[in-house]
Order: sequence, then C-alpha cells, then structure tokens
Amino acid sequence: MPRARRRDVLAAAVALLRDGGVGSPEHDAAELLAHVLGTSRGALALVDDVTGADLATYDALVARRAAREPLQHLTGVAGFRHVELAVGPGVFVPRPETELLAGWAIEAARLVTATEPGRPPVVVDLCTGSGAIACSVADEVPDAVVHAVELDEAALAWAARNLDGTGVDLRAGSMEDAFDDLLGAVDVVVCNPPYIPLEAWESVAPEARDHDPHLALFSGDDGLDALRVLERRARVLLRPGGVVGAEHADAQGASAPAVFVDAGGWLDVRDHRDLADRPRFLTARLAG
Repeated sequence: MPRARRRDVLAAAVALLRDGGVGSPEHDAAELLAHVLGTSRGALALVDDVTGADLATYDALVARRAAREPLQHLTGVAGFRHVELAVGPGVFVPRPETELLAGWAIEAARLVTATEPGRPPVVVDLCTGSGAIACSVADEVPDAVVHAVELDEAALAWAARNLDGTGVDLRAGSMEDAFDDLLGAVDVVVCNPPYIPLEAWESVAPEARDHDPHLALFSGDDGLDALRVLERRARVLLRPGGVVGAEHADAQGASAPAVFVDAGGWLDVRDHRDLADRPRFLTARLAG
C-alpha cells in the first residue's frame, strides 16, 4: 500500500500549487488534505502518514487545484461568517470580503429592531447567488423577515439547498422587477451584483473567469450596469429612510457611489473599505 509522510505530502503539494500560480498554496494544500482525511486543518499535526486511497485522492485534488479549479469546488463547501455553504459548479463562490457587506446588513436590520421594538425588520437580498448574505442575516438576526432572489437557474438550486430550513423566502427572478409585493415595505436592501467591466476579462483570476457563472461577474462596459438597476429597484422597494448596501470593485470606490448621488433622492451615500483598506461596498439611505 502506498504510504508517505504527511510533511512530505504537503511539501510536494505546496510546490505544485505554487508552480500553478495558486495564491495561497500552503493554506490550500492543508485544506485539501484535511478534507480528504475528514479532519480539520489544525488537527493535521496529529497525522503521521497518508496512505492508499487517501493519497491517490489527495494527489488528484491537488492537481485540479493547480489547474486553478476553485478550492471550494473541490471541498464542496465555503465558510461565510458563521455559516457553511454548499457550493460547486454553477454558482459564484462567496468571497471573504463580502462578509463585511453582510455584517453591515445584519447591523442595519438590528437597528430596526432596536428603534422599533416589536416590528420585524424586512431584508431583501438581490442577486443572492449561493444565498450567503441572506443565510447570514437569517442566522444572526432571527427575528428578521428575509427575502432573496436569483435569476440563474443553476445558482438558484444552490441557494435553495443553502437556505432550506432558514425561513428565507427565496424566489426565482431578476432583481429588476423582483418583489412587487414588497414595494415601499423593505428596511434593508443588500446586493452583491456583478461589477466587472467586460474589458477586464483578461485580468480576472482563472478561478473566477473559468468557473464562476459570467452572469455573476460581468456588468457592461464600466461594470456598473447592474448597480444602476439596483439603484432603481431599491428606490421603490425601500421604506422612506430605508437603506441599501452593495459591493463593488476596488477601482469603483468613486464611480459606484456616484450612481446613487447622481440619481438623486439618496442621503448618506458613502463608501466603505475592506480589511485590506480597499474600497469595497457602498451604502445609502432613501430620502423621506
């Protein structure tokens, strides 16, 4: 039976992943080995050898990761705040940066509860994808009434799997005309829309460009087409004084908020930075 020392197995994997251009080879090598062995990354130190079928399975997964298949597609899961999401081909893999936008939505919902005791906050997640933001809001604000919509059929199936049992109202459709039954009744609209300019195709990492659905990535010549749709829809969904938050590319720290400023009718339009101090998401409050 084939047998190899854990340390040697990881070293070989790291070298292969680094040669493939993977950005965090040590992390990914350890995550894949923990996945194969059914343990945690922290517990790998207790493993001496990798043998037999585990070794063959691991080698195959490392080769796929070196070819830039997303790590989360190989493990089948993505951690997001306090929840674990099922992900795979056909759905956008949630990014750690988006956890900040979800955190903003959670705090905005909690503020409604604090200022209007007894009235559940109404939250709408447009372009829900895997359901990451909606799932987190439902998890961390149990009294919130959460709605989500997704246009892509494959992504919708992943969202349905992740939101099963959460109480989230998940619907199929476009954010452009979603939730006519909630017009003027929503406290928080949150969205991680597509925002990559079409001309930026070559600069997109292979993990996203070759594996994420393009509907979730690209949005017109300047990357702001979906954000313009969001502005119009949030305007009619929100209560007066309701808030909207949306992620954008780090190069859109000025142009994304300008969509709301130029449209008029919005107050407190501001941009927020991520943990790497890059522009990451905008927020605005509906006037009135």
